[in-house]
Formats: sequence, C-alpha cells, structure tokens
Amino acid sequence: MRICVAGAYGAFGLKHLDALNNIEGVTVTSLMGPTKSKIDALAASRNVAHAGTTLEECIARDDVDAVILSTPTQMHADQAIACMDAGKHVLIEIPMADSLEDSRRILDKQKETGLTCMAGHVRRFNPPHQWIKNKIDAGELKIQQMDAQTYFFRRSNTNAKGEPRSWTDHLLWHHACHTIDLFQYQTGGKAVQAFGLQGPPHPDLGISMDMSIGMKSESGAICTLSLSFNNEGPLGTFFRYICDNGTYIVRYDDLYDGNNNQIDLTGTTVSNNGIELIDREFISAVREDRVPNACVTSAISAMETLDQIERSMR
Repeated sequence: MRICVAGAYGAFGLKHLDALNNIEGVTVTSLMGPTKSKIDALAASRNVAHAGTTLEECIARDDVDAVILSTPTQMHADQAIACMDAGKHVLIEIPMADSLEDSRRILDKQKETGLTCMAGHVRRFNPPHQWIKNKIDAGELKIQQMDAQTYFFRRSNTNAKGEPRSWTDHLLWHHACHTIDLFQYQTGGKAVQAFGLQGPPHPDLGISMDMSIGMKSESGAICTLSLSFNNEGPLGTFFRYICDNGTYIVRYDDLYDGNNNQIDLTGTTVSNNGIELIDREFISAVREDRVPNACVTSAISAMETLDQIERSMR
C-alpha cells in the first residue's frame, strides 16, 4: 500500500505520518506541501522518496495508491474529487468539507468511481467511545443524554502547533462536526431535531467564537454541545454519557464512570491513537475492498445536520 500524505507538515499531517509508521505493509511514497523548502526537508527527515508542492504532481505518480488529505478544509472537496478522478483512494481529514454542497460533490464522485473515500471521523474510533458503542450494540446501554464541551483559546488564526494558518478554522463545520457525527453514530440514526445558537463574530476572524447546539435522536436521546474559542482553561473536548444503565465520562482517551472511577479499556482497540485507528480502517477497507466505517456515504449524514444547524442560526 503506497500512500501520499498531502498537507504533510501541518499538525495533523505529521500525526498521520507517525501513525502510518505503526502499520505494517504501508509505504509513504510521496509528501505534498505548498512550501518547497519545508516539504523537501520533511521528506528527507522521513526517508520519503518524493516531495511535491502540488497535489496534481503527487497523484499523477504510479507509486501512489491512496491519499490522505490533511490540507485546509476549504480545499477538501476539490482535492478529494481530483484524487478519485486520478484513480486514488482517499481519506479526508475531518471535516470532509465546509458545506453540504461540497460534501455532496464528494459523495457523488465516490459513487461514480467506486473508490474508497472515507472521512476522518476519529471519535468513532477513539477507545472510550468505542467501548460505549460496543455496550450499546450488545444491548447493555442506551443513551438518554450526551453532554459535550469543546473548548479552545484561539483568538488568532493559528493551528494546533501555534503556527499561523492560511485558512480560518470553524466551530461549526469542524469542531461541532466531531460530536454531531458521534451522537448520530452512537444513537443509530440522523438527529430528528437540531438547532444552534451563536455568539457575536470575532472582529478580525469573522467567525462566531461561542456556540451552543442541541439535538434529539429518533430514540428520544438528546445532545447538548457547548463550543468556544474564548476559553482560558483546560482545552479539548469532554463528554458525559447519561445512560439507562450508568453514567460515563470521557476525558480525551480515558473513560470514567459517574463516580469518577476509571474504566480499563485494555483490548477495546488495537491502539490508543485515534489517528492510527482511522488510518488502519482506511487501509484495511482498501485492501479488503469493503466499505469503511466513516465512509462518506455515512459521513454525509453529519454534514446534512450541520447544514440544518447553520440555517437555524441565520
């Protein structure tokens, strides 16, 4: 399996490179990044034979079977379509796009080509959420309420490495996408109700810095999601599952019961690294010629709900 990582020297491009090192039978044959000096230096440090400054150059190569897109969100749709037009399987970092229209374009191209096209909905694969999913599937748990907090301090346009971004991140189409998809995945269907409230836009970034989202599933479960780029304190996303048979709290990759007793997740997944887990699923799906978990055919549901929420806030 020969892979190109696009957006390779960004925060998540590097995470994918580290993850791929742990997967047997995989060779990174090409790296893409827009700055020649940076991408050449990264390729040399990682012993990757080819580095290019355009995706077109990389996907024209015969030694690339699949592409992982860790590029700016606004580029995802056109780049994913270009990869599939070139006959390459593609894994798109979350979110698959920042509009329902672009998401549907990706879906249409996947259906046309039949290639593997997967969205990086990492929450489906993280060990604590997978532990809960296993319990739900076994009939041992039913979610009554999910509460999630997604908090960052990001009043300037910087990435997870603290470096300037060439694009603007978004609370709804990126960070809320994680929880919206997870809620629908865990409850087994698209939310039947969804709405959002947003605070005032940032004067320079032009995006809302605070947001509240509510959803209800067909089963009657509800979800409350609070998001902020204004938070000075613990950063990240924290979850509380209130179930018919217990309460469970997720802090990063750790799981606790409602009394704060940690739950042993040994054996739940083959790795504690969510990026590695989505890469493993993508590679396995290509090798086995099967539909991956988080295929764009199922990920589109979250994009439809995001669009509904965005329209409710206008």
